[in-house]
Amino acid sequence: MPISNLVRIPSTPPVILPLPSDTKPIQWSVMIPVYNGLAYLAQTLLSVLSQDFGPDLMQIEVVDDCSTEGDVAEIVEMVGKGRVGYYKQPVNVGNIRNFETCINRSRGEYIHILHGDDYVKPGFYNAITQLFIDFPEAGAACTDWRAVNDHGNFIWSNEPVGDERGILKNWHQRIAIRQYLEPPAKVVKRSVYEDLGSFYLVSCAEDWLMWNRIAAKYPVAYHPEVLAKYRNHEQNITSASFKNRKNFLDIYKTMLYNIAHLPEHLRAASEKASRKNFSFYFANLAHQQWHANHDKEEALIVAKDALTFQVNTYSVKQYLKLLFKIAIGYKSKTG
Repeated sequence: MPISNLVRIPSTPPVILPLPSDTKPIQWSVMIPVYNGLAYLAQTLLSVLSQDFGPDLMQIEVVDDCSTEGDVAEIVEMVGKGRVGYYKQPVNVGNIRNFETCINRSRGEYIHILHGDDYVKPGFYNAITQLFIDFPEAGAACTDWRAVNDHGNFIWSNEPVGDERGILKNWHQRIAIRQYLEPPAKVVKRSVYEDLGSFYLVSCAEDWLMWNRIAAKYPVAYHPEVLAKYRNHEQNITSASFKNRKNFLDIYKTMLYNIAHLPEHLRAASEKASRKNFSFYFANLAHQQWHANHDKEEALIVAKDALTFQVNTYSVKQYLKLLFKIAIGYKSKTG
């Protein structure tokens, strides 16, 4: 069945078939899913092309989910100069199905799904290649990462993914509790996708869910250097999904899935820790959204979602503080 005829968010993992016997496999597939946000695409492409291993080793392809802003093909041709492939969906299929298309169109042993607004630093592909050589048992590999804004400026400091180079310790439990890893920092073997299937169930926390599915069955190797940049901006899916509660509902669903798939003796403590983490996150997010948008409804929705994760001293205090800010009309961005 054509992917355009399928439900946008599948309820079971879509099957990823092995490559046809007449397809020559290569080492790398850098698959770049795009839907609008084209102001960032040139930087994304250049960050890959500057590390290009050549067409015999590396596939580079943009997969366009029928963008409505600008001309994706023109940017690919202008920047890629014939080196970068381009595929356009026949209709808009949504981010989950577009990722599935990326995987199905890949020919590489290692698949990097690099979103069209993110980018990598020099040395990323060499570092990941060496990880897979040194730790062949790993089903996936990653580097550290940082979040940046529209202009590529650092936004916040995130906790390092691991302590040292090598196989991540206690990774299944750690990644079940919270999202340590954004997509540009991670590469997955095609054989793992063939084993587990593609993304499914949610569209906002789909990467976190996938990282847990991988961690439950495969070791993950880690390089402790910041070589990936995750773009946080108003047009991305995460930033657009607070008021309609899509972000909350998907995170909540993913949290429950992750905990349920841990060994039983780890579940209770891990769920408590995960609820606390997201309660703090949403409590702080409510204030950030209030200062950014001055939208009372949105801010209160997010603050109440924090309490749904867990009622604790911090989340209650932040909720009351938000009510006071709204009551007095306090809108300072630094408040």
